[in-house]
Amino acid sequence: MVWKNGRVPAPLPPPDRVRLDIWLDVACLFRTRSEAQMACRMGRIEVNGQPAKAHRELKTGEVIDISRPPGRHQRLIVKGLADAHIAKAEARLLYDDITPPPTAEEQALREMLRLARPTRLTAGTPDRDQKRTLRRLKEQG
Repeated sequence: MVWKNGRVPAPLPPPDRVRLDIWLDVACLFRTRSEAQMACRMGRIEVNGQPAKAHRELKTGEVIDISRPPGRHQRLIVKGLADAHIAKAEARLLYDDITPPPTAEEQALREMLRLARPTRLTAGTPDRDQKRTLRRLKEQG
């Protein structure tokens, strides 16, 4: 940005405190701020071992625990604060990920859950052969 007189404004200093939902979005831990708010509402976010609301003020040095589906947990230490979107490479510098690696049992459980997931059906309407197969199945049962 350049002012009319041709000068460039000085960069703003980083904020002292930032709302939790904004920081989670800026740090690219959730796709949107509303997704981060929903995770807070559902009790999936803890700050320093306490359930946190979306409007909670976040400071550097705090520990964040995020519960992700299917039973995964992520633990972070806040290193920096930002309240506006930045590049993803810079966003990763805002925190240290201290999540312990999964145990062999957890890894096996995740693999079983991944294999047990239902397969996605093809998008769109069925073709002629698929319609005939569906019709036969409906007539039999």
